[in-house]
Amino acid sequence: MSSKLCLVTGLQWGDEGKGAIVDFLADDGEVVVRFQGGHNAGHTLIINGEKTVLHLIPSGILRKQVECIISGGVVISLPDLQKEIDQLKQSNVSFDDRLYISLNCPIILSTHKALDLAREKAKGKNAIGTTGRGIGPAYEDKIGRRAIKLSDTFDDGKLLVKLEELMDWHNFQLRDYFKSETFDVSREFDAILNYAEPLKTRFVDTNQRLLKHINDGKKVLFEGAQGSMLDIDLGSYPYVTSSNTTIAGLLSSTGLNPKIINDVVGILKAYTTRVGGGPFPSELNDDIGAFLAKKGAEFGSTTGRARRCGWLDLVPIKAAVMANAVNHLCLTKIDVLDGMDEIKICTGYRLHGEIIDYAPTHSDVYMYCEPIYESFLGWSESTVGLTEYDQLPDNAKAYVDFIESYLSVQVSMVSTGPEREAVIVKNNPFK
Repeated sequence: MSSKLCLVTGLQWGDEGKGAIVDFLADDGEVVVRFQGGHNAGHTLIINGEKTVLHLIPSGILRKQVECIISGGVVISLPDLQKEIDQLKQSNVSFDDRLYISLNCPIILSTHKALDLAREKAKGKNAIGTTGRGIGPAYEDKIGRRAIKLSDTFDDGKLLVKLEELMDWHNFQLRDYFKSETFDVSREFDAILNYAEPLKTRFVDTNQRLLKHINDGKKVLFEGAQGSMLDIDLGSYPYVTSSNTTIAGLLSSTGLNPKIINDVVGILKAYTTRVGGGPFPSELNDDIGAFLAKKGAEFGSTTGRARRCGWLDLVPIKAAVMANAVNHLCLTKIDVLDGMDEIKICTGYRLHGEIIDYAPTHSDVYMYCEPIYESFLGWSESTVGLTEYDQLPDNAKAYVDFIESYLSVQVSMVSTGPEREAVIVKNNPFK
């Protein structure tokens, strides 16, 4: 039996609604894999009016038949992982044999969070706008080959030696450079073991487990965190996250062959949002931007920070489609545009007098890009909760058609509200 492998990835600066689409598609799935990021991600699921916010656990967890895997590209905060597990159990979600975590995952320490916060404070007005959760410093230690990994929790002696060496380096920076509070190694050691002990049955070689599922012909969804334009290599550097958010991150995290990925669903919001600092050519600092923020409830599910809002910008999305080999698009939050007289889409930039149709990867260049817009007539009808494409207003269909034409990829799904079933499916990529 042939397996089916499908990646769901964001094409903007995150917050595109990936979690809800993963949950929707997982109804036909058997395995969902989270492959990068940490608890800086926030995936909100609304089912029968009840909201569930996930940060580390894959969005397939609310589907009873789905096994969830956190692969080695994810950095793990053990206290936050346990908190998330406890919250799900309080909601009567049972998953004792449905959640597995890679032994290769680096552990986020208290000192990682302290360093993250101290650096942002020291940068002042030039701060990047991180979540302050220690994600970047944890990835630094991974690249520096000094990370503490979940596998280390099975050897107390090895763990203590590695922890002493790493925290000595962290405390040196905190004390002597940032003039900040330092942390006790023995307390951190005890905390890691206390949190790890009840979870150890979940710490496995997830790459081998995933490979067995694929060989058994199972249907697998891969769930990214953040968005393609926050990729450490392809995003608007330095205002990016600390991992590869694109299909490249999936491949390195799981060890899979790129040729076996059957489909890639790129998620884009019907307008653009961004959290924190960084370039945003189509940003609207006016009543329209405020309208989108309010109607779209644009507040971060991880930090609660207000998101910056603007018109849909297809220029970086075009690059993200290329980078991820996207062959299906899912347009989310089209209902937020209901009632607008005019809607715009950015289709290019003016940069130093020239017209370009690509997104620079470095913010020093990106900052000088002026948006070029196509204008569209809005629609007065409500699209909330629609499940059939023919039900969309003609002007909404024209909006969707233009996106398809510009990106040369079919819009296979359109999300029309926060509820699980509020999705128009023209072509289910996971069927």
